[in-house]
Amino acid sequence: MFDHLLQLSLDDLSALLKQHGPKWLGALIVLLIGMWLSARLANLLQRAMQRAQVDPTLSGFLRNLMYGVLLIVLAVMVLQTAGVPGAPLLAALGAGGIAIGLALQGSLSNLAWGVLLIIFRPFRVGDFIRAGGVEGSVESINLMHTQLVMSDNREAVVPNAKIGGDAIINFNRRGTRRFELRVGIGYGDDIGKAIAVANRLFEADARILKDPAPTVWTDSLGDSAVYLLLRAYTRTTDFWPAQTDFLRALKEGFDAAGISIPYPQRDVHIVGKSVAHE
Repeated sequence: MFDHLLQLSLDDLSALLKQHGPKWLGALIVLLIGMWLSARLANLLQRAMQRAQVDPTLSGFLRNLMYGVLLIVLAVMVLQTAGVPGAPLLAALGAGGIAIGLALQGSLSNLAWGVLLIIFRPFRVGDFIRAGGVEGSVESINLMHTQLVMSDNREAVVPNAKIGGDAIINFNRRGTRRFELRVGIGYGDDIGKAIAVANRLFEADARILKDPAPTVWTDSLGDSAVYLLLRAYTRTTDFWPAQTDFLRALKEGFDAAGISIPYPQRDVHIVGKSVAHE
């Protein structure tokens, strides 16, 4: 009995191999050659992008994307070579792709924005930016998110879709930054003398750029002071120390020149009223 069943199985297997063997062998050959060719084409693309000095993150992503697409095309070709009908297969792949796309909608959005950020490069690693409601130095730009180191050394991981969907302010792109100080002096002080002190301090600080030239304006007349607006450009790396040092030097310069920085004050006039008594 067992020998009879074994003989039937061998006969069925032999018939199956005679019927489908050539297709399966062809599918195997297509698979092996296709995998080798797909990897070779993807690597050629990556080397070409490296010679063109494309960003390594983008070149790696495009290489893997091309390799994945080629493998999907190869899988369809292999199955068709093996005798699987093409129309139902393509329909199943399309339905699966739609389902995956809907499930990973947020991730795909981050991925798409990651590619755009790498291509258009609105900021680079090391730039100080404000984006997605966060302000900090760019530590890395990945395909899904961007890592920022904030001023207090906290690390923020911001999804690329949030960065791409908001305004991006790059404080480093132009190499210089302007600081602006609004300082009040007393109404009895000499405005021209105060402006001269500020200009002398601008000249004395080598970190203050001469072009564009620093400026001092009479900004407004407040309740307690005449307000001056001081503006000056520095290199980006000198921005914070130059601003804080200048503010201290300005206070000391005003003190030495006898120029006051008044406290908020208000003059109150009381008008007496006589009351008639019978």
